[in-house]
Amino acid sequence: MSAFDSAARAELIETMTVASLAAAEAIERAHGRGSVRIKADGSPVTAADDAAEAAIRAGLAQRAPALPVISEEEAERVPPAVSGATFILVDPLDGTREYIAGRVEYAVNIALVSDGAPVLGVIAAPALGLIWRGVAGRGAERLKFSSRNTSPPQAIHTRPRPEGDLLVMVSRSHLDARTETYLARLPRAQRIPCGSALKFCRLAEGTADLYPRLAPTRDWDVAAGHAILAAAGGNVVAPDGTALIYGTPSLRIPAFVAWADPAAAGPAMGG
Repeated sequence: MSAFDSAARAELIETMTVASLAAAEAIERAHGRGSVRIKADGSPVTAADDAAEAAIRAGLAQRAPALPVISEEEAERVPPAVSGATFILVDPLDGTREYIAGRVEYAVNIALVSDGAPVLGVIAAPALGLIWRGVAGRGAERLKFSSRNTSPPQAIHTRPRPEGDLLVMVSRSHLDARTETYLARLPRAQRIPCGSALKFCRLAEGTADLYPRLAPTRDWDVAAGHAILAAAGGNVVAPDGTALIYGTPSLRIPAFVAWADPAAAGPAMGG
């Protein structure tokens, strides 16, 4: 991000926010239209996924044309090649299973990755009318939106680890055996099932404490939430405490643990 000064970061986060609003609008317009198809990896995709991706790509091409974009649905059609140290990652409809099921826990994820780390992130929740966003070193905030109009941003921050129960965000659709074993070792953990990257947002705004996922996932599922949580005072690391690396040839994150209070990570990691 050496080429991005504070003004450039502020401009880009606004560009990503506008793109997320366009995607949210496209998702709502496409609701209930078309059939569901299953991709090679077994995940579902709908007309809303494709419409949201097209809206985001059009917005970014107009307002940030110099930045390469890697997006989930395009990556299925044309395997992406990560070129350059800085690029944008897009998941146009994260939580497609929740969307199909009629739940509200789906999101639009947009992140800027630089030198292997996410430094800007935007997550929009179309059904909730909320946006969370964060800039590395400059904090995180939440906005309400209706159509393409947004409220003044409200600063958000993570909370210290509580003395009582840990509030642990867990995947509604992808809770795996390794994560179950990890959770079983945590004393006084209260689970909160949730779909999509909204789990990161709950940590970032100070309403939950921990989100572990010890099964593989893709860069675009994690990067925006990672950026927002880190900007809000939290951290996302590999299970052994080392940094996650984005932009590998596989665009895959093997496992992670997200903490609202990074100081709490050591004692509770469990090895």
